[in-house]
Amino acid sequence: MLDDRLTEQRNPRSAAIDRLSSLEIVGVINDEDAHVAEAVRAEARAIAQAVDLALAAFRAGGRLIYVGAGTSGRLGVLDAAEMPPTYGTDPTMVQGVIAGGFDALVRSQEGAEDHAEDGAAAMEERCVGAHDFVIGIAASGTTPYVHAALARARELGARTGFLLCTPPAGTLLETHDVVIAPLTGPEVITGSTRMKAGTATKMVLNTITTAAMVRFGKVDGNLMVDLQVTCQKLQDRGERILMTTLGLERERARELLGEAGGHVKTALVMERMGLDRTGAQAALERVKGVMSALDSRSVRSRSTGDNREPER
Repeated sequence: MLDDRLTEQRNPRSAAIDRLSSLEIVGVINDEDAHVAEAVRAEARAIAQAVDLALAAFRAGGRLIYVGAGTSGRLGVLDAAEMPPTYGTDPTMVQGVIAGGFDALVRSQEGAEDHAEDGAAAMEERCVGAHDFVIGIAASGTTPYVHAALARARELGARTGFLLCTPPAGTLLETHDVVIAPLTGPEVITGSTRMKAGTATKMVLNTITTAAMVRFGKVDGNLMVDLQVTCQKLQDRGERILMTTLGLERERARELLGEAGGHVKTALVMERMGLDRTGAQAALERVKGVMSALDSRSVRSRSTGDNREPER
């Protein structure tokens, strides 16, 4: 295959895959998948830089916006869609943009990735600006829709990043604030980047949003406390978090969660600081929702009687 892109090259380890049994095919695929985490780990510094850029965007009231086509676009939309139920964020805070629009989520719209003008228009439609961080996702690194979207985003003042699974060209490194390139190698089936490249992409996106949300104060320890009870599963999870962290019985945890309007973080602050719902919400607002800062203030206040607001 005369193609310089790593994702489009033939994999010698799967060259005879069409002659293998089902179990042998599974083994080949699994062996290849075993290298994905290593490829992602090699990009740890770049991923951390992307986390810092996302965090800066959130703190400035901006957004993290993913842009992609095909599998890359669908993975971006998926990661963005998980933020509101997991961390209680506004649905606009993390967004996924896919070439071809909503229809492309459930049915392939391969030609949409070639419409560069649509990528630029998507940034204008979302009023991208200086407080936003836009990450383009393209396994091969060549998708016109993605490049045009990032170019327009930069013109509008946004910070930009690029996620790909082939060695990045020098122009990419010069153009964007961060470039993440986990080199997962040729796919088991040549060019099928929904495989290793797709797995690496999902790992990177999950890491960026998870780390950014942790640093933004959306967790307490390693518990997702900034969630709003909207279904039985989340009701049960919320009650269990309160039972575990506060040492409460199930009935009291359920009662406390109800008093907090179904918001776990508020319930935690109410019980720890002896406040009502309004007081707990005000305390959280003073520390911008960061539980660790509030815990420090609470401990200091109990030991010294100091009721001053914590330093920021």
